[in-house]
Amino acid sequence: MIDKIKEHIADVESFNAKTKDEIEAFRIKYLGKKGLLNEFFAEFRNVPNEEKKAFGQAINELKTAAQEKVNALKEELENNEEEKGVYGDLTRPAEPVEIGSRHPISLVKNQITEIFSNIGFNVSEGPEMEDDWHNFTALNLPEYHPARDMQDTFFIQTDPDILLRTHTSSVQVRYMEENKPPIRTISPGRVFRNEAISARSHCIFHQVEGLYIDKNVSFADMKQTILYFTKQLFGKSKIRLRPSYFPFTEPSAEVDVYWGLETETDYRITKGTGWLEIMGCGMVDPNVLRNCNIDPQEYSGFAFGMGIERIAMLLYQIEDIRMFYENDLRFLEQFKSAL
Repeated sequence: MIDKIKEHIADVESFNAKTKDEIEAFRIKYLGKKGLLNEFFAEFRNVPNEEKKAFGQAINELKTAAQEKVNALKEELENNEEEKGVYGDLTRPAEPVEIGSRHPISLVKNQITEIFSNIGFNVSEGPEMEDDWHNFTALNLPEYHPARDMQDTFFIQTDPDILLRTHTSSVQVRYMEENKPPIRTISPGRVFRNEAISARSHCIFHQVEGLYIDKNVSFADMKQTILYFTKQLFGKSKIRLRPSYFPFTEPSAEVDVYWGLETETDYRITKGTGWLEIMGCGMVDPNVLRNCNIDPQEYSGFAFGMGIERIAMLLYQIEDIRMFYENDLRFLEQFKSAL
């Protein structure tokens, strides 16, 4: 009889189960009211006295082995179920990973930055919350100058000298104050103006402004730099410069690129002229150089600036500037293939 119990102990130790039903059937077989252990205990009275001790030890060993096996199998099954609940069925094919993309404004900003980096321009940045000197006065816009009305401004109520910058020209002032010529830098960034929001304008937008200061810099240098830029970004080789006014440059000009009239869209976005305005530019006013401790008798330079949203609207044929800020996935997912 003891040999039979030892056989059951070996069976218990080698037993394995993968479901709760199998474990429960095993428990009932050995530990249930009508299980084998109760049968062995019932046989105990028929065992000779000299064998009772060994028989009792064998039964207890079987009982302990059976109980430990049940506990171990239940714990293993619970751990497997918990892992499956966290990770799912690890044998199933993985769910497709949604590939994101950069925002179209970031894409265009990176394109512009790369183009100017290829001809030696570095990137400079500055604070979005600016003081009056760097945003206006140093740029030939002293207090009460009528040209300040060109830029409706968000002033900080607690300090009238602090405002949200209206252009990234303020970064150029800071750069000129901290660096000596030759200077060749672009300043991309977010700017703020108190304007009504519509399909063509917003109170928040992005600019890239460029600055080149050195000896004997001419208007022709500026024109060739801008022509290089338009060829690289738009693939267009025809530009024109129209006289304009900016307080911090003299002479100043608006830059148009010839977009063409090949499609109905070309007629619509150029209003039938074939020309598109893309930026403003001009030779840096001597007063601006003096304000930044640069001698205008020795150095000259040019500056230019463009709205990134406007360029993006042209490149991607987007008709409403508000789409850049609504975070509509139907709109953003169109740029998934872009890097």
